[in-house]
Amino acid sequence: MSSSTPGSQEPEPSDGLKAFGAALKSFRKRAGYTQETLAPEIGYSTHFIASIEQGRRFPPPRFVDQAEATLDAFGTLRLMVNQLSRQRGLATWFRRWAQLEQEALSLYTYECRLIPGLLQTRAYARTLFAEQLPPLGDEQIEAQLAARTERQKLLTERPNTAYSFILEEHLFLRSTGGAEVTRELIDHVLHLGARRNIEIQVMPLVKESHAGLHGPIRLLETQDNKWFAYNEGQESGQFIADPKVVSVLQMRYARMRSQALSLEDSVSLLERMRGA
Repeated sequence: MSSSTPGSQEPEPSDGLKAFGAALKSFRKRAGYTQETLAPEIGYSTHFIASIEQGRRFPPPRFVDQAEATLDAFGTLRLMVNQLSRQRGLATWFRRWAQLEQEALSLYTYECRLIPGLLQTRAYARTLFAEQLPPLGDEQIEAQLAARTERQKLLTERPNTAYSFILEEHLFLRSTGGAEVTRELIDHVLHLGARRNIEIQVMPLVKESHAGLHGPIRLLETQDNKWFAYNEGQESGQFIADPKVVSVLQMRYARMRSQALSLEDSVSLLERMRGA
């Protein structure tokens, strides 16, 4: 499941992911590469390669293709990825979204339930995990926090990806975790919104016309300019590839961008809420 739902998390290192990582490492060493020297050859960062080798990330299709060609892996890595796609315990809709998310050109998110996982602070996320039902143990909470922190590196590791977030004002007014947690959260959101590739807009509390009343929206553009969407409920999610459905969601998101506060007005509102 995605990182925005309290009970969800990035996949913990499974046997399949760890096996793929071990195979990649073996082929890398066989070909005489370190992680640092392989990175420019396949167009991925050293940290990204390390995450794959440690079984902490799904290997995206382009990564697999580049690694196969550079390391002369005899098709082994592609075969293992196909096995991963049939692995039980990892929902198909999330596996596909997680793979595409790592190489997306654009990621658009409208949220009306809680702050999206990519924007959460550690304290805010901890509050969500601590209040989850059924309750989580301390080790489970720490594991989910670590997974969330790892996923948030997308915002800094992919400076050419365009991120757009539309957040309901009431998400900050709810004061999840208390006043101090909320103040830190607003500071964090303002800091991220100052990055060139991240746009954050606030949908005001009182709004007579609103195209997002049907619920959260997530949209993603791939490197070959195809668009997909993703919807998530409390215990399930849906990966959407139907162009007609995606088009409807794009239409709604575009309307909301005009209905939400401008980037400048959103910053001003958040600064007032923080008490600046």
